[in-house]
Amino acid sequence: MSDLPRKAVTRTAKLAALPLGFAGRATWGLGKRIVGESAEIVGRELQQRTAEQLFKVLGELKGGAMKFGQALSVFESALPEEVAGPYRAALTKLQEAAPPMPTRTVHAVLAERLGEDWHDLFLEFEDKPAAAASIGQVHRGVWHDGREVAVKVQYPGAGEALLSDLNQLSRFARLLGPLIPGMDVKPLIAELKDRVSEELDYALEAQAQQAHAEEFADDPDVVVPAVVQQCDQVLVTEWIDGIPLSEVISDGTEEQRNRAGQLLARFLFSGPARTGLLHADPHPGNFRLLPGGPEGPDDWRLGVLDFGTVDRLPGGLPTPIGESLRMTLDGEADAVYHLLCTEGFVKESIDLEPDAVLDYLLPIIEPAQVDEFTFTRGWMRSQAARVADPRSPAYQLGKQLNLPPAYLLIHRVTLSTIGVLCQLGATVRLREELEEWLPGFVPEEMTDEEESAAEA
Repeated sequence: MSDLPRKAVTRTAKLAALPLGFAGRATWGLGKRIVGESAEIVGRELQQRTAEQLFKVLGELKGGAMKFGQALSVFESALPEEVAGPYRAALTKLQEAAPPMPTRTVHAVLAERLGEDWHDLFLEFEDKPAAAASIGQVHRGVWHDGREVAVKVQYPGAGEALLSDLNQLSRFARLLGPLIPGMDVKPLIAELKDRVSEELDYALEAQAQQAHAEEFADDPDVVVPAVVQQCDQVLVTEWIDGIPLSEVISDGTEEQRNRAGQLLARFLFSGPARTGLLHADPHPGNFRLLPGGPEGPDDWRLGVLDFGTVDRLPGGLPTPIGESLRMTLDGEADAVYHLLCTEGFVKESIDLEPDAVLDYLLPIIEPAQVDEFTFTRGWMRSQAARVADPRSPAYQLGKQLNLPPAYLLIHRVTLSTIGVLCQLGATVRLREELEEWLPGFVPEEMTDEEESAAEA
């Protein structure tokens, strides 16, 4: 029997305690306001206390609570420093580890899925897990042909735990909203629920990972471990060593942080163009910095793990994204507005000023306006505050814009990646990657006939 807290009563009690705690702190906050403390100070204290309790509970659970915590953790750059600082270590821990399941449970799963003689497939197998995450844990081993491998074993009952936790979390999503200014938590939880069955399917994950491994096999910058064997609840892939991105964030040199940021941006935009798949779980626990890049042993490559959640984009990232970014940079307000209406970002019932939409978008795409941009937590916080302040025009306009379902996962992955870049404090040549990989960002050259027609 796994130590995953699967009993409904246990899991529900832990999660149900969260809104009660939030309500208690709200009452405490009201009392502080009555005795004269400013709304801003009280709000910050409430935010900090709420976050501390939330991540304490999420850290004790696996399943959907753990997955939600990982998804939320990449947005900590948007929080005020005095709030984010005290529990940044807890967020990093969520990204990298969770309590392991007992060895006997691991062996039982392997025997059931790989056969009673599963030990014969390995020259070595380490019972102590090397990593543990939301639905499974990873063990290091040596395959019978001598390759070092990572053996991913799914927690028994992981599917039920995921859905149970996410259903419970969705009931009080509104209370979690103040943690991340400008972010609506409910669609995030809904999207995580939609991806549950896909992430539990190791066959789909193996297909996505192998497609990337083959495409990036000779790439000088990106390393994706090849799939060795896959069956229900077990996925065996090649092992890669490296510095976890969470350690680069906390202790890396400026050179390492800049290189990691550049490669992360490159992988985000090149992956869909090269494989038709978007890696959709870009939290730091899924990336490693490996020595031996194209400039030699002192250079770095990016190792990419965990392809359980991907967005399938056969034509690459949608061309309208690149077109709208380019036209925004060029100040073409009417053209941008028309494209957003066509793609469903502006509902037919809504009438907006094109210039106002352009003013709303320009600060968001600031990193693409220059040859290189330094992502910082301060910049992320300023963007979050700009769209979260009910008194600001950006807040009012943001409420009127719509996010079409086809763009939902792309939007979250992009925001998450920007969050990680801000955690890294990386200086990145983002425009270079957009020009290379994003369809529509660089206008196609017109033929002589098209130029003549345009002039006419």
